[in-house]
Amino acid sequence: MDQLIKSLPGVVRAAGNSPDAVEAAVLAVWTHATGDGIRPHAVANGMEGKTLVVNVRDTVWQQQLSIMRSQLIYRINSILGQPLVGAIELRVNPKALPPLTEKLASAELSDNEVPLDLWSAASEIQDKQLRQKFLKAAIGMLRRKMSDTL
Repeated sequence: MDQLIKSLPGVVRAAGNSPDAVEAAVLAVWTHATGDGIRPHAVANGMEGKTLVVNVRDTVWQQQLSIMRSQLIYRINSILGQPLVGAIELRVNPKALPPLTEKLASAELSDNEVPLDLWSAASEIQDKQLRQKFLKAAIGMLRRKMSDTL
């Protein structure tokens, strides 16, 4: 997969930056750039001009990815070697995403349990198990702090 991603800048240039080639490359790079933590909750749908349209599972993911928008644009454009994405539009459309598997749903914390700033910090952790341990530890600490103040 990495070889395919590395070849995309040349493919897009060879196609003369045609809108179809750009869209196909951006969609592939989105999947690569977002990783396992975001992928089940946000799916790139297509390009409208230089805007990447992404369907997200709910408003929590819409808000979280909104915070990360500039990082995602930078990551995509860096992989493609040119500024092909100028903006990301996040649309809440859970029907456009595959249902969460029972294993995935039980392994991850509930979206409403995790403050957005923690999601942002955790999204930088590439290893899924380490990311989950980080989130569980952070949530546990927050719960202890809240119970101490009661």
